[in-house]
Amino acid sequence: MSTTITLDDAFVEDSKTHAQAVNRSTSEQIEHWIKIGKVAEDNPDLTYEFIRDAQLAQEEVSVGKGIPYVRRTKRI
Repeated sequence: MSTTITLDDAFVEDSKTHAQAVNRSTSEQIEHWIKIGKVAEDNPDLTYEFIRDAQLAQEEVSVGKGIPYVRRTKRI
């Protein structure tokens, strides 16, 4: 679903700069920041790096690049 929203011009310009640096569109960059912000609000004890790495791991699994964790020891 597509929705039109109004954003501060300075924020959009900053988003464009960051988007170009990581080969994303401006809207993809804003969505990326929104996803990280939502996780950070829900989990204030997690670092940005942990959130980013967890999202990357989820994406890798979804495209078949991840290796599922298999427990090697017996549960007590």
